[in-house]
Amino acid sequence: MHHHHGRLRTAGLLAFLFALLLFVGAIVTYFTNSPIFLFIFAGIGLVSVGISYWNSDKIALRAMKAYPVSREQAPQLHQMVEELAQRAQQPVPRIFIAPSPTPNAFATGRNPENGVVCFTEGILNLLTPRELRGVTGHELMHVYNRDILVSSVAAAVAGFLTTISQYFMFFGMMGGGRSSNQGGGNPLMLVGGLLAMILMPMAASLIQMAISRTREYDADADGAELSGDPLALASALRKLDGGIARQPLREEPKHDAHAHMMIANPFGPRSKRMFSTHPPMEERIARLEQLAGGQLPQG
Repeated sequence: MHHHHGRLRTAGLLAFLFALLLFVGAIVTYFTNSPIFLFIFAGIGLVSVGISYWNSDKIALRAMKAYPVSREQAPQLHQMVEELAQRAQQPVPRIFIAPSPTPNAFATGRNPENGVVCFTEGILNLLTPRELRGVTGHELMHVYNRDILVSSVAAAVAGFLTTISQYFMFFGMMGGGRSSNQGGGNPLMLVGGLLAMILMPMAASLIQMAISRTREYDADADGAELSGDPLALASALRKLDGGIARQPLREEPKHDAHAHMMIANPFGPRSKRMFSTHPPMEERIARLEQLAGGQLPQG
C-alpha cells in the first residue's frame, strides 16, 4: 500500500495549496499596497479549511439524506467492513446508507477514528457481495490514507480562489491600488481582475481535479490490495459506470460539493462538467486488470 509515503505526500499537497493561497494573497497585497491582505488570506484559508474538514461528514451525509445502520439491520455489511478494517489494522468506520437509487458509495470523516462509509441503496441492489467488498476496500483506503483531509483542503482552497477572483475584478473596476489615479480605476488592476476572473476558477478546478484523480487511482490500488481481489473492484466499476449512466444523480448545489468524494462520477458520463474530478472509468478498470495480471473477472 501507499502508507510509506502517504503522509509525506499529504503534507506536500497541503503545503502546496497553502502556498498557492498565500501567493494569491501576495498578488492582491501588491496591487492594493496593503500587506494586511496577506494575513487576511492566511486566516480565511485556515478557517475555511477547518470548517470544511470538521464538518465534511455531516455535510455530505445530510446532502444524501443518509442514515446510520446497526449490526442488527445490516449484519453482512458490518461483517464485511469489520473484516477489511481488521486486515488493515485500522479503526472500524461507521456505516450509513443513503436512500438513493443511483449506485454509488463514498467515505468521509476527519480521521480514521471518525471515519464513515456510506453506500446508496442503488449500489447495494446492483453489486454482488464480492464486488461490494471491492468497493468497500476502496472506500476504507480513502479514510485510512486521510484523503478526506486533502480533498477538504482542496475544495476549500478552490472555492476561496473563485471568490477572490470575483473580488479582484470588483476592486479593479472600482479603482485603487498602486498608481491609481483620481480620475478612474487602475488599468493594470482592471486587466489583472479580468485575468483573475478567467484564470483563477480554472486553476482551482484543475488543482481539485488533479488531486482527486490521483487519490482515486491510489484508493483503487490500495483498496484492491486490501481486499486481495482487484478484479472484483474492476467488475464493480464497470457495473457502476452503466448503472449511473441509466440513473444519474441530479446535478444540484447540495450534491456538487461532495461529488468528488464518490467512487464514481455521480452525474454520469454525459455530465457537462469541463473538469471531472474522476479519472476515466476505462483507465481505472484497465489498471486494476493489469494489477491482477490481466485475468478476466470470474462470475
